[in-house]
Amino acid sequence: MPAYNEEKTIGSVVLGTRQHVLRVIVVDDGSSDKTAEIAKLAGAEVLMHPNNRGKGAALKTGFQAARDADIILTLDSDGQHQPREIPRLLEPIIKGEADVVNGSRYLNGNGDTDTPAYRRVGQNVLDTATNISGKNLDVTDSQSGFRAFAGHTVPVFRFRSADYTIESEMLIEAAKAGLRIKEVEISATYGEENHHKKNPVSHGVSVLVRILQDMEFNRPLYYFTLPGVIMILIGIILSLKFFTDYLSGGSSTLLPTALAGLVAIFGSFIAFTGLILHSVSRMIFRAMGK
Repeated sequence: MPAYNEEKTIGSVVLGTRQHVLRVIVVDDGSSDKTAEIAKLAGAEVLMHPNNRGKGAALKTGFQAARDADIILTLDSDGQHQPREIPRLLEPIIKGEADVVNGSRYLNGNGDTDTPAYRRVGQNVLDTATNISGKNLDVTDSQSGFRAFAGHTVPVFRFRSADYTIESEMLIEAAKAGLRIKEVEISATYGEENHHKKNPVSHGVSVLVRILQDMEFNRPLYYFTLPGVIMILIGIILSLKFFTDYLSGGSSTLLPTALAGLVAIFGSFIAFTGLILHSVSRMIFRAMGK
């Protein structure tokens, strides 16, 4: 349970969580309030970062401390998630139906009416980017912090992202490793006490940029080849149109035709770059045994 200045909610979240799990670990990520003290009083094991390092770093610390557990469950400490729903996330792993369970606010459209509109638009963009970047990934809530992981999945996660982009990173890595990912419906509470610590616009942009950076290597056919092919088609169509206009006397210069041809040529370079990167990434993954 990563926590940063959550003294108002951490106590109730820890108490509720203790009713369903054997061990509660709170990673106090450099809080300046009484988050750590209250978490200890509520019965949690508290690990502390001297400075605020980000959610990804806090999850890394927590996973290292819980690496011998049969199941690891993560949830936010701001009261957004409901501890009473923990059994819903644990059940698929206990039954052997999944390796990773993602709690989704939008699985059956439940959260669409509860989530602020501006936040849902951004979520849709991030969900799409995450699903494209992941291999055979199809999730409806890529930014959920309410998840369960079978113990054997721990080595899969590298925790390269120190901030909130960790949510997408973990899903993408799980998908690339061939882990069985299942979503279950969860509820969420949005209020003054659980507002995002970061501006939602800058948060969404930073996550999207990181996903696109990963996509350059993980899915180069989407990142390079597909846009390149589109540019080739546009360039060819415009070239034919401008050249036809020139032959019919509608244009006195071949400059538009030449420019359109350059677009097609540039698209060819981009498309071939994607094919080359795709081949390189496949060789690397094979060498790594993935």
